[in-house]
Amino acid sequence: MNRDVMGLIVKRDDGSEIVNYDDPTFPSYIYDGWIAPKVTWERVPHYHEDIEIMTIKEGRLAYYVNGKMIMLNAGDTIVVNSNQIHYNATVDGEIAKYVVFVAHPAILSASVTVEMQAIRPIIENNEIPYLRFRNINEYTEEIRDLMLELPEIRHDPFAITKQFYQIWDIIRKQAASIGANTEEQVSDPRMQSFKAMMHFISTSYQDQITLGDIAAKGNISKSLCNTLFHQYVGDSPINYLMQLRCRKVAELLRSSTMSMSEIAAQTGFGGVSYMSETFKKFFGTSPRDYRKQWAFKY
Repeated sequence: MNRDVMGLIVKRDDGSEIVNYDDPTFPSYIYDGWIAPKVTWERVPHYHEDIEIMTIKEGRLAYYVNGKMIMLNAGDTIVVNSNQIHYNATVDGEIAKYVVFVAHPAILSASVTVEMQAIRPIIENNEIPYLRFRNINEYTEEIRDLMLELPEIRHDPFAITKQFYQIWDIIRKQAASIGANTEEQVSDPRMQSFKAMMHFISTSYQDQITLGDIAAKGNISKSLCNTLFHQYVGDSPINYLMQLRCRKVAELLRSSTMSMSEIAAQTGFGGVSYMSETFKKFFGTSPRDYRKQWAFKY
């Protein structure tokens, strides 16, 4: 695992997440973690080819998939399908604890036959953006127990593969039980427009860009641009841009010795004062205090 990006969600130029795998030679990330208000990994919309599975250990949190909010309580598990836009958030200022498992479906592709019959019918199905397991579901305890065992084997690829197959078997049964169509689906053009705009923001956040610039990259109107951002991430395009810039500030505060003016210039802010004001809005502390807190913890 790369410590410099620990606790941060890092993206490729197309807006998809670069998953910080536990082992660079095996595409799996397992974390016995927590979330609290205003941490850097709260409310960060992203997507990736990997399957993301989260089981709540204590408390509750709100999980958003393609703009839909799913409330998760202790004992619940959510499975987010490949390439879905998702993020999580605290509820009423509560701290929640969880186990998260992010794994590339290639782990399960032992053969072309397995991939075609058991993997692709799920990951390429637009009718299954996510699956939720809660107390009314017969598979809830089984998938929860498998998830809670994962932190102990996070550095054992064979054991993880075995566990992932068991979890995937439950996922297939759940998908069948809800009657999800396994035929090929047509991708949603609105989501493709949104991903194009995410791509533009992630590659141009250092520049002075406008709402019109963002909308143009999705080939849509400014009004529809606003609508899609509120639909998928619950915020305006400009606030999404500002949050991304602040996350880039956080990365530089944690991994470099750059001055505040240098960081402001590199992250698209007009000056240190504006950067500090905006950063505090999203993370509840000033950039200087954030750097001190990080240095103290680590």
